[in-house]
Amino acid sequence: MSIIAPPTNITDFRTQLRHLVDEHNAIILAHNYQPAWIKEVADVTGDSLYLSQRARETDATTIVFCGVRFMAETAKILSPEKHVLLPADDAECSLADSITETDLIEWKQRYPDAVVVAYVNTSAAVKAMADVCCTSANAVEIVASIPEDREVLFLPDQFLGAYVQRMTGHPGMHIWMGECHVHADISPQHLAEKMDEDPSASLMIHPECGCTTPALYQLAETGDKTTRQRIRILSTNQMIEEAKRSTANHILVATEIGIMNDLTTANPMVHFEAVNPRARCPYMNRITPERLIEVLQLQTGEVFVDGATATKARLAVERMVDPELRTWAH
Repeated sequence: MSIIAPPTNITDFRTQLRHLVDEHNAIILAHNYQPAWIKEVADVTGDSLYLSQRARETDATTIVFCGVRFMAETAKILSPEKHVLLPADDAECSLADSITETDLIEWKQRYPDAVVVAYVNTSAAVKAMADVCCTSANAVEIVASIPEDREVLFLPDQFLGAYVQRMTGHPGMHIWMGECHVHADISPQHLAEKMDEDPSASLMIHPECGCTTPALYQLAETGDKTTRQRIRILSTNQMIEEAKRSTANHILVATEIGIMNDLTTANPMVHFEAVNPRARCPYMNRITPERLIEVLQLQTGEVFVDGATATKARLAVERMVDPELRTWAH
């Protein structure tokens, strides 16, 4: 898709935006995959869970969530008393949309005693039916905590699920065949071509990517310690933390390309290169400067989650961050 043009005068735009933020006691949160100009004017940048946690901690009463719908819903689940505004009402998510509440009801009927592990990239309705949510950073830890005699329904991302199954060896995992169309399109072919161009390059891969499995096989097959250290499977936030401390000259990055400027900012000494330079999420790029101003001026785009759904979903999210709440682990 074409990239939405940033404001023609970023200084004037920021001034106008800050006036509206102060007027409405608001905070602007921007996901790492958002365009650079949005992150430049945001108060906080990060991954979806971190932003939702910051939304809960802030004294602001209005949350402007620059991301996609499931992220804004998660913020609302954790902060039901606050106004959560999504500046693009068409900012959906192909991964979250790959499983519905009806799909999950039918799946659970086939495995009534299974523990349902829902990736945080799901709708509020699906979260409400899960036993626990997870992030790409802690999915392995959470599934590893589930006894091997319990079946596990892992949803909705098939690539993250395959990674978790390989890392935990859990014998009872059933994996939903959903995918993020952007990450799925970062293919083994893209990876092989880039690594052939520079065999010495380090590699950071998000576990949602279609190239994750062959990278894991390469890790398993090589006995070379240096090669094993060069290939890392990392969440969005872990990539940025890894970038900060890296001493590599060249790092190939397999994830949505919105993160590339964050990585360069984290460590300007490293040459970061996208494995697939066309891996841009169209939904993450729906916000225009006009929409961002309008949502604050008119208080439009508010995200609602009904109380019963929010209460159930909140427990699944809280279990994600607090191991003591995971009753199967006791």
